[in-house]
Amino acid sequence: MPNQELTHVFRALTDPTRRAVLERLTRGPAAVGELAQPFKMALPSFVQHLGVLEDCGLVRSNKKGRVRTYALAPQPLKAAENWLSAQRLEWERRLDSLDDFLETLKEQKR
Repeated sequence: MPNQELTHVFRALTDPTRRAVLERLTRGPAAVGELAQPFKMALPSFVQHLGVLEDCGLVRSNKKGRVRTYALAPQPLKAAENWLSAQRLEWERRLDSLDDFLETLKEQKR
């Protein structure tokens, strides 16, 4: 995943409404009205949140008649998870190096 796409995914995840929508979609696809129900906002504002999620690839939509249904598209989340895992490994390596260095200093003072 190119860096810009990853940036869009993390930006989309910063909003609690969008995170709640993603959590709801883990239980299966849902229509816009069902997704919007728990939120106290105008439907056009809510649809903008869905647009952000769809633009970065976290959800996909399907329209049948007058009903638009959204479903989770987990691939961008996997890419974000992979990036975070790589960062965690790098920082664990750095902290282990720091620990080794501090242990060496501690032994030299004895």
